[in-house]
Amino acid sequence: MTTAQFLRRLVPALAASTFLAYGSLAIAQTAATTTPVRVRATIEKVNADNLEVSTRAGKKLTLKLAPDLILLSVSHAAITDIKSDSFIGSAAIPQADGSLKALEVTVFPPGMKSGEGHYAWDLGKKSTMTNGTVGDVVVTSGRTITVKYPDGEKKIVVPADVPIVSLNKGDRSLLVPGAHAVFVVNKAADGSDVVGRALVGVKGVVPPM
Repeated sequence: MTTAQFLRRLVPALAASTFLAYGSLAIAQTAATTTPVRVRATIEKVNADNLEVSTRAGKKLTLKLAPDLILLSVSHAAITDIKSDSFIGSAAIPQADGSLKALEVTVFPPGMKSGEGHYAWDLGKKSTMTNGTVGDVVVTSGRTITVKYPDGEKKIVVPADVPIVSLNKGDRSLLVPGAHAVFVVNKAADGSDVVGRALVGVKGVVPPM
């Protein structure tokens, strides 16, 4: 797969509403039209065509792997990795002054953009996801960044204790017991849960998005 093909497939992959609302996923010959869901879990066992995982709530699941599975690695990053013109995503909650307080920040690699916009998320009451291009970065004044997307922009305050991670293209070598991941799952026609995309932490990273 070329980089261009990978990015074209990735664009709808990570959105909820936009970052994770991308319609039906064709899964081999058992495709079903369902709304994809995020499963945050730890890998317990890796089999030839499926994973056995334990969710953060302690539920045990078996997740089938789609033949065209997309994998991204999630690594630790720092506020200094966020530059003007960086493309980022940030789950956040609203503040009284109209700005957003980040719950996490994800830095995309150069050339990779996905799910631009501002929409609801599920990391807490009234949480949102904002994906866009960074304008101003003011580290000396409350670690505030301006994120621009086609329909507007948001100011996001990034507290010092908020996790910042970076994404990179990965492969199936990421799928090892003990790895933490966010799996994007569709229900296939036969009732099985099929992973089309996964964001997998490396070196013990728990994907915070």
